[in-house]
Parts: sequence; structure tokens; C-alpha cells
Amino acid sequence: MKNPSILSNKYYSEVSVFNPENLLRESRRQNNIPKCEVPEICVLDPDGDLVDWLKKEERASRDRCWACYHSELYTFELSGTKIGVIPCAVGASYAVLVAEQLFVSGCELLISITSAGVISEKLVEKKFALITEALRDEGTSYHYLPPEEPSIIPENLLKQLRVKAENSETSFFEAKSWTTDAPYRETQSAIDSMQSEDVVCVEMEASALYAFARALEKKVICFAHLTNTMAQNEGDFEKGEEFGSLDTIDLISEVIQLMDL
Repeated sequence: MKNPSILSNKYYSEVSVFNPENLLRESRRQNNIPKCEVPEICVLDPDGDLVDWLKKEERASRDRCWACYHSELYTFELSGTKIGVIPCAVGASYAVLVAEQLFVSGCELLISITSAGVISEKLVEKKFALITEALRDEGTSYHYLPPEEPSIIPENLLKQLRVKAENSETSFFEAKSWTTDAPYRETQSAIDSMQSEDVVCVEMEASALYAFARALEKKVICFAHLTNTMAQNEGDFEKGEEFGSLDTIDLISEVIQLMDL
């Protein structure tokens, strides 16, 4: 059986002709953006609720160093640490495009906190899941890792979080997710299959972000905010106070403390 074309012509050890440094160089030139660095810790906020709340509270300001054509980066202070956050980076390809550009702009650690649909309710322990492995049901990851390799959290980061978390009560638990790029094709048969593999939730970015992190040796941590059961019941998609922003802020603070950042 012939492999699908998406798996063909992938040369994993070969560098790309088109790279983020050159794109950002042109954006700076065209838009008169100074060459300076973004914060070392950045957050992807796919729903945009965190950024909306930070702006409402007048805690966020637009970063003048961010040269991406396709997104805006905001910064805020958290316990004396400057954090960058990008709203509405939804989907695998967009999240990785932004991640590539963040890491050549000064970012050293990227935390993604995405809303996720619950697949196996019996496995849910807390409202946040630290995604340790994401099943690769999207296209972007196959440009970074061969299909037989798993998309997992960088081992050194998991060890750091585990060691520190052993002696404290955390707001998250470890879980396996299903990353899809077609949320409206989450059929019952597909859900049943994922349940058989002990998948806790479904989201749209983690497997690609982890594949990118593994291929380029970058620090990426993906969390899922378990907010819904795919709109099967009225009142679904309730994230909590301020659309979950307060809980998200607490989670970011917790990660910074656990990792001694």
C-alpha cells in the first residue's frame, strides 16, 4: 500500500530553505520594528481569554519587539517575571509557526494552555491536564518527526515538573491527548478508539508542538484546560471565573515555581 503523500519527501535531517529568522528580518524592515528580544517565558493562549482579561485589567501591553506578521504578542508581569502571551494561536500549523518564530526571538520556554474536550471522563482528575503524549492526528508533526516516533513532552521538562510536584499539591495531572486538525470530524467511532487507548482529551496543538520541540530541541510544555464534552450538553464550555483566566494565571505561576524560573 502506497504511503499518503503527506509522508513522502520528508528529509528530517535537512535544514529548511525558508526559515523564521529571514521572515522576521523582512517584517522588521517593512514595519520598522526594532531588533530586540521577547520575554524568555511565553504562553500560547488559543482561546484568547487570558489576553482579554489581562487587557481589561490593564495588566498587558503590546510587545514592540515581536515581528510576526500574523499575530500580536502581549507582555505582563507575574511575581516579578515578565511573561509574553500570544492569543488565538489555534491549530497545529499556526501554533508551530508562532513557536518557530518565538524561539528565534528570545523565548526559552513556551507554555501552551488550550481548551480541550473530554474523551474519557473516568480518567479526569483535575481541571488541567499536563499532556505527556499526544496522538498525532494532524499534518504538521509529520514535517518534524517520522510517523513511527511518538509526540511527547521533552523528557527533561517532565522530570523537572515531576520531581518538584512530588512534594506539593499541583493543579494538574498527567494525561494523554488526541491532537486533531479536524474538530468537526470527531466521530463516535474515533472517540471510542481513543478511549481504548486511555486518551483523556482532544485538542488541536500539542502533538505538533511536541514534535517541533523534539526535532529542534526546544522547551515546550502543553496543558489542556478540560472545559467541555464537545458541546453534548447545554452549558458546556464553561471555563470558570473570568473565562478561566484566573485559574490559568495560577497555573502559569505554579509552573514557574516548580521549574525555579
